[in-house]
Amino acid sequence: MELFIAPTGQVRYLYGEELDLVSLGLLTIRRASHVEPTDGGRWTADLSPIGGPTLGPFDQRSQALAAETRWIEGHLPSIPG
Repeated sequence: MELFIAPTGQVRYLYGEELDLVSLGLLTIRRASHVEPTDGGRWTADLSPIGGPTLGPFDQRSQALAAETRWIEGHLPSIPG
């Protein structure tokens, strides 16, 4: 897990249950993407909710999830808050 802390003090990260951030204060959680099957039974990761591309198609859902994670973590500082 990677945390990005902006100069304003805002913390952004790809949500996971490794840390209990609720104890630190008010949280805002929003959807970053939609991992969905295609009509042909493959998978895509649509990152349009955060201004990103659609990744894929992938043969397996786990591949789409891994690509989604890599893209989000690689672009975390530039994703609009």
